[in-house]
Amino acid sequence: MKITDIEAQKKRKNRYNIYIDDEFAFGLDEEVVVTCSLSIGMELTDSFIEEIIKKEEYKKAYNYAIRLLAFRSRSEKEIRDKMKLKGYEEQIINKTIELLYDDNYLNDLEFGRSLIRDKQNFNGAGKNLLKSELYKKGIDKEIINELIEENVSYEDEYKRALELAEKKNSKFSSKDDKNKKYRQLSGLLSRKGYSFDIISKVVKKVINNEGEFDDYD
Repeated sequence: MKITDIEAQKKRKNRYNIYIDDEFAFGLDEEVVVTCSLSIGMELTDSFIEEIIKKEEYKKAYNYAIRLLAFRSRSEKEIRDKMKLKGYEEQIINKTIELLYDDNYLNDLEFGRSLIRDKQNFNGAGKNLLKSELYKKGIDKEIINELIEENVSYEDEYKRALELAEKKNSKFSSKDDKNKKYRQLSGLLSRKGYSFDIISKVVKKVINNEGEFDDYD
């Protein structure tokens, strides 16, 4: 078997059509063509063709993962799940994940930091909700603990919870009784992932206007 032509595809950049014995055989990424040193007139064996096709599968998988990450940052688990749904074999997925880490496209620690910042700044999320979100993204438990210790302090949580409660409280009518306010403020902060201790202190402060911030501890 001999390569009789290598033709650049018109609509897909960096891809080539490979012709063997004057018949179209398969399309390849430019990197695969270069890596395998393919050229017109080159004799091919069945085993080498299998190797070429395998390299193409790996390249397609890698490119697919890069497209996912270009859309938004993702955890390792998210990439794995997407690739499984796409039908990629476990061996190809594992190799792709390894390459993504090597090329610094994948980093669960940095992904976790970004997620925490977004959830805190835009959703007012507390520690419990942050842990839940990180867990759902497939972040390792040890990394979650490191991220929480690094990015979540009691003082900041108290301030954030207080802001949420005061904003919510400002919408109540003067006719609303304290029990209703307690229930709704407590429910809001609980859904946001704050601890019972913080919820209790914040709600008491907002409803009863007790003490200053320095009294939280």
